[in-house]
Amino acid sequence: MKVLVMSDTHGLLRPEVKNLLGQCDAVIHAGDFHTQNILDEIQTSVQTGVLLYLVRGNNDGEWAAHLPTHLEFILDGIKFCVVHDKKDLPQNLKDCQAVIFGHSHRYLEERKEGRLYLNPGSCGRQRFRLDLTLAFLCLRNGEIAVERVSLSCRNGKSTEVLTHQNNLAGAIQNIMKRMDKGQTIGKISRDLKLGADFVEEICRIRVTHPGVTANGILDKIEVNQKIQKSRRRKENGSE
Repeated sequence: MKVLVMSDTHGLLRPEVKNLLGQCDAVIHAGDFHTQNILDEIQTSVQTGVLLYLVRGNNDGEWAAHLPTHLEFILDGIKFCVVHDKKDLPQNLKDCQAVIFGHSHRYLEERKEGRLYLNPGSCGRQRFRLDLTLAFLCLRNGEIAVERVSLSCRNGKSTEVLTHQNNLAGAIQNIMKRMDKGQTIGKISRDLKLGADFVEEICRIRVTHPGVTANGILDKIEVNQKIQKSRRRKENGSE
């Protein structure tokens, strides 16, 4: 089961987020929609039958009076507790296995005593120069796998979705499989909705380093990025 966890949209539902809403089985929103329009947009962006778990935030006005401030429910055998502000969590979380909250706009993911605590951050209006983030949860056999998703933001506008390292390695693996089937860079790029330059780089590394794994390619990309950043700093005279 795939669950999208988001919070603090504050009156802005970005196109990238709408696209992700169409790729999940359930949605958890930890409050501060800011307007009824955002709630309506979320409801129209999901597929029929998708479960919605929504709580009211401190910036949600009278229009949101029908939304609870605290929710407990079970998804795929896993018990969840959701509030907007972490300080409003009940003292006794009992058998809750996943605790979701928002409010701070800062992504947090930690596990304590077998329980997941997750703040997906904000994926709406950018504030405090913090990253724009949300998360996917994969629920399977009583286990919770977390995938952080970051939205790249330039001049106040999000430009692309950058996923957590594990998901990026998965994308590289998909490229490699399609490359082995003889698919062109253009087809791989279109089918996986990835930039052609990125796909081409993966294919080039695969050809020049026979037997390399997806994680090995990821390591090489990160090293190349660090080298390029260092060169740019030198060119700009910053080091």
